[in-house]
Amino acid sequence: MAAAAARRFVAEGARVVVISREPAGCVDLGAPYVQADLSDEAAAEAAFATAIAELGRLDATFAVAGGSGRRFGDGLLHETSLAAWDATLALNATPAFLAARESVRCMLAQEPDADGVRGSVVLMASVSALDPQPAWFGTHAYAAAKAAIIGLTGIAAAAYVARGVRVNAVAPATVATPMSLRAADDEATVEFLRAKQPLAGGMLDAEDVVDAAVYLCSAESRRVTGQTLVVDGGWTVS
Repeated sequence: MAAAAARRFVAEGARVVVISREPAGCVDLGAPYVQADLSDEAAAEAAFATAIAELGRLDATFAVAGGSGRRFGDGLLHETSLAAWDATLALNATPAFLAARESVRCMLAQEPDADGVRGSVVLMASVSALDPQPAWFGTHAYAAAKAAIIGLTGIAAAAYVARGVRVNAVAPATVATPMSLRAADDEATVEFLRAKQPLAGGMLDAEDVVDAAVYLCSAESRRVTGQTLVVDGGWTVS
């Protein structure tokens, strides 16, 4: 989703800087990039400083960094170790916090645009925090991390709305990405998703989520803040 977003923002005419801990995946995105682990505070601060120096002004941030905690042992609550919990939150909630914090710091220091907006921060949540399906997706630390991001979205939006900084989130259902390969290889899960996400006929495409991110980052949503936009192909109503 991050790669699709970078390409789309460039195609829309935005000046883009990508921050990623995997530089090999950034080479063909059509934008300059900074290598950094966004779960590390010093690295995040330095990366944002570099990005802002490149751009001159930060109008929008789409914070996508995160992933499944299964490799750490994330699973059902009674089976999840503290180490797995900590690692999963460090992979998902901490990068969202640091990206939002560094973005807001920059945006508060710059002048509003013609709409009175200093900037837009868009965080990545998940439908798993809103409408869990534990029989199919039983990673409790991941769901909790994404719920924390929704909570951060609301409180940050309320705190900075009077100063012209918007904060919103996108909450996708299951998207066809490397993270969902386990689900894609299981026929029962595939059948479940065909019924649960009927508008997509199964897994969502990354571009489905990028459409929402472009809207929330752009002036088209200039009067929108504190919202979690669910992009789920019908998950929550099916």
